[in-house]
Amino acid sequence: MFDKLEEALFGGLSLEEGPGLLVGAEVGFSSDYFKGNRKIVVTICYIYRKMVVSMKRVYEKLIREHFEQNRQMLFLVGPRQVGKTTLSLFLGEESSDYFYFNWDNQDHRLTILEGAKAIAQKVGLDRLSTSPPIVIFDEIHKYRKWKDFLKGLFDTYPQRLRIIVTGSAQLDVFRTNSDSLMGRYFLYRMHPLSIAEITHPQLIKQELNAKPSSINPKILENLLKYGGFPEPILKSNTQFYNRWKRLRHQQLFYEDIRSLTRIQELAQIEILAELLRYQIGQLTSFSTLARKVNVSIDTIRRWLITLQALYYCFSIKPWSKNISRSLIKEPKFYLWDWSLAENEGAKKENFVASHLLKAIHFWTDRGLGEYDLFFLRDKEKREADFLITRNQKPWIIIEVKSSKNHSLSSALYHFQAQLKADHVFQLAFDMPYIDKNCFSETGPIIVPAQTFLSQLV
Repeated sequence: MFDKLEEALFGGLSLEEGPGLLVGAEVGFSSDYFKGNRKIVVTICYIYRKMVVSMKRVYEKLIREHFEQNRQMLFLVGPRQVGKTTLSLFLGEESSDYFYFNWDNQDHRLTILEGAKAIAQKVGLDRLSTSPPIVIFDEIHKYRKWKDFLKGLFDTYPQRLRIIVTGSAQLDVFRTNSDSLMGRYFLYRMHPLSIAEITHPQLIKQELNAKPSSINPKILENLLKYGGFPEPILKSNTQFYNRWKRLRHQQLFYEDIRSLTRIQELAQIEILAELLRYQIGQLTSFSTLARKVNVSIDTIRRWLITLQALYYCFSIKPWSKNISRSLIKEPKFYLWDWSLAENEGAKKENFVASHLLKAIHFWTDRGLGEYDLFFLRDKEKREADFLITRNQKPWIIIEVKSSKNHSLSSALYHFQAQLKADHVFQLAFDMPYIDKNCFSETGPIIVPAQTFLSQLV
């Protein structure tokens, strides 16, 4: 990757055009300034590397905050290749004492199977240390007794270890009232890159950034095109993206589903996943999907739960409280990787949905309150794409449009009058960035999509 950056710099491309896209946004020089000066190129490559591994993930600061304030284990969950392991290792390398155990590594597995005492010996808990060591467990959910193992380790050596557990949805869906790990961990959900995380990955005390931040137009274009997973967006190369996308699909449908579920009909669940790509943001008809996939409605429901648990898609339900003549329908589905959407309008709506989901998860996981995401629709067919609730009360209503030429939706006035939401926005993707706090307005008002999204997470 860094060789390509050198090639871009020496090859006459501007930084914005080359693979060093994020560096170009920060530095702002043309390639002519760097031609022939290898020392400067190496320096820029170093800056780029630091930006990739540290400056561009707000979750780094969230994890630091967690261990400054809490004794509990930290569970970091999210889709494949979103950066969980990379982030954990980077934080560990900054510590004077860190240890990494991966269940898929034969030697690491043997140590884990020996139990808590073996881990304690491996990390040297008998040695004097100024601070507890960081111990990272990756893919440990594949171990049948992983919960009992972590409970024993945490209870035996209280406050002597800082434990990070990374993994897939298996860490997220097991939670029950009788869970043996209750009270021993806090869970954080890690999402792909967003506009706010790219432009200013800062941890603030409140939910919203009072000051928006502009994003390089080329970066925004690539973010929409390649999705928010770190490697494709940083490379911004179509050939690499196509290969990465195919590999990730194979891992999901021929490794994760096969190993983590009892589903045998892999070809049919692939068809279901493909159908979801073409109905992003539409009301879901389980009976229609069942007919197209040739399975029962109950099977469709179970498979959709599986695809959500494995971070292929997520659902948004309709809000019905306080809306007269509300229409109770099935949920809408969106993809974790918005780049898979075929229709450009659906991709932009999915892009916004993903940003909103990331925000409500981040705020909730951090303990700022209880947040949720819905859509609005009534029997008169008035609708709004999204509603964010804060502590079960309507807070922000959002409608998504590709063009600023769309007139302000009359439904937004109707829903604000009924729900008493604090803010109502119609987002326009073709509207240029405005350096103004969107949330200084109560609305309804048309605002640039990039301005609004930059004030989230």
